[in-house]
Amino acid sequence: MKWFRQIFAVTNMNLLSITQRFGSSLVVIVGIAGSVAVMVSLLAMASGLQSTVEGTGDSDRAMILRSGSNSELSSVISIEEANVLSNAPGLEEYEGKPMIAFEVYTVVDLMKKGAEDTSNLPLRGVDSMSFVVRPETKIIKGRNFELGRSELIVGKGAYDQYQGLEIGDEVVLRNSAWTVVGVFSTDGDIHESELWADVKVTQSAFQRGAATSNAIARLESESTFETFAIYAESDPRLEVKVENELAYYKNQASGVSAVISSFGYLVAVIMAIGSIFAALNSMYSAVSTRLVEIGTLRAVGFRGSSILAALMIESMMLALAGGLLGAGLSYIVFNGYTVSTLAAGTFSQTSFDFAVTGDIMIQGLILALVVGFLGGFLPALRAARQNITDALRAL
Repeated sequence: MKWFRQIFAVTNMNLLSITQRFGSSLVVIVGIAGSVAVMVSLLAMASGLQSTVEGTGDSDRAMILRSGSNSELSSVISIEEANVLSNAPGLEEYEGKPMIAFEVYTVVDLMKKGAEDTSNLPLRGVDSMSFVVRPETKIIKGRNFELGRSELIVGKGAYDQYQGLEIGDEVVLRNSAWTVVGVFSTDGDIHESELWADVKVTQSAFQRGAATSNAIARLESESTFETFAIYAESDPRLEVKVENELAYYKNQASGVSAVISSFGYLVAVIMAIGSIFAALNSMYSAVSTRLVEIGTLRAVGFRGSSILAALMIESMMLALAGGLLGAGLSYIVFNGYTVSTLAAGTFSQTSFDFAVTGDIMIQGLILALVVGFLGGFLPALRAARQNITDALRAL
């Protein structure tokens, strides 16, 4: 019990004297806050991208691509293959028709808001069944396009990121004029980064003939996925592969989000090393200015371990303050902030929101505490081992 009282007494004394060392203490707090803010913001970026892409799809939907294709952009499905797939077992029906939509996926160039150069943006040619298969699609502004006309509806993410996509605007794509007539939402998934148009008009404008890029199918249930996949992949008339839609988009997200996360950890570690040296300098300075105090405490019976623990608590509290500052600033500035990045496989822009989650903030605080521990341990150990006679000679 006496040991804990000693720790409390020394800790209280140290904290009351922080104002006398405000400059050096502030350097530690700001340095750690910077490290935490960088890591949290980059991890939030990776988390936002991952949740946007992985949140796309449904467990009872299947993606059908050309065999050997790793994305919709490189896939082709012929009209003959489409007819065979429409009669595959395991498909849900809607008004007597199989719930499978054949779509064209391509990339166009448009100008982002505030940018000087164009960026790639996905254009998806869809038909009326596409909206039935994806019931999460809702028109939130304007109206849907009319079949057979060169009209576009714009995903909410693309609408926020690109210029010239207001309702009524005319957009020139591959020498064809298209009119923007509406904005749609798909509950925040990857399709909100796309333009949608009538599939037949898209086939004509982009010279695709009767071929499409991919198919999206709603199955009777998750249990019928294997039946549908075996039929499609074993039929000699077809050269396709079938993937669960959730699994497909999860694979699409894994590469980019992993790179961003790794970069975030790397930058945070580099900055943390600098913060450790700042903490070492600050704590050594604090110890050197309090040698007399420490010597006096040791002379009146305070244990070296009590002084070590108290100084470590001071260092950890400064680190925690820096961690809370950095994580808090990241949350205020970046949480919900919309950006776009290049999607793997399609080389097009995907819009998403930063997601500063509780788990990411905890990781930031752990980084701060690690920096505080490493930066405070050696100075605290030196103080605890300080010779009482040498300390009192400074009087």
